[in-house]
Amino acid sequence: MKTIYLYVLDTLADWEIGHLTSEVQSKRFFKKDAEKVAIKTVSHSKAPIHTMGGITIVPDAIVSDIVAAKENLLLLSGADTWNDPRHDGILDKAKEFLSLGGTVGAICGATAALANKGMLDSTPHTSNGPGFLEMVSSEYKGQEFYVDRSSVSANNLITAGSTNSLSWTKDIIESLDVFQPDTLEAWYKYFDTGDANHFYELMNTLPAAMN
Repeated sequence: MKTIYLYVLDTLADWEIGHLTSEVQSKRFFKKDAEKVAIKTVSHSKAPIHTMGGITIVPDAIVSDIVAAKENLLLLSGADTWNDPRHDGILDKAKEFLSLGGTVGAICGATAALANKGMLDSTPHTSNGPGFLEMVSSEYKGQEFYVDRSSVSANNLITAGSTNSLSWTKDIIESLDVFQPDTLEAWYKYFDTGDANHFYELMNTLPAAMN
């Protein structure tokens, strides 16, 4: 079984994780032989956190409970509080994941946190737009590896900007290998465009029993 460790912290950007958590938890579009996936919320302590939208989340675990492994994922969402040194532990854990071949996903402000720790210096990545990381991180040295795209997946690191959570989720789901490729493409097109034709296309990719 794969485990997605979702790091939660005060002012977490609710909208950036919604597509992913709903699809992984519901499994409504999973392919028939998909491996089991669990989501665990983790934080620097067991104290409740409050998202940007005012939702209270009580973490399932703390950073020391995380099992860094090739088959697991660590997801870091945007927030206004990444400069708090209490989050250094999860950034060290991100380095451990990458060293073991595990996948790390970071979006919005979390990309700045990675930049501060040198994790974007030598691998393709993106963020909130050209110049953003230079503006918020004095330690950032990865300019030559910046890619101006909605989401970038390279070397087990998946990055995106704050308005591109759908593309980020698509790349994460692809890395999990829990959707058929045609299901994933139709899913993305439907939620990206709202065109009902893509909804029917999506439903037609599923086993008959699920339609």
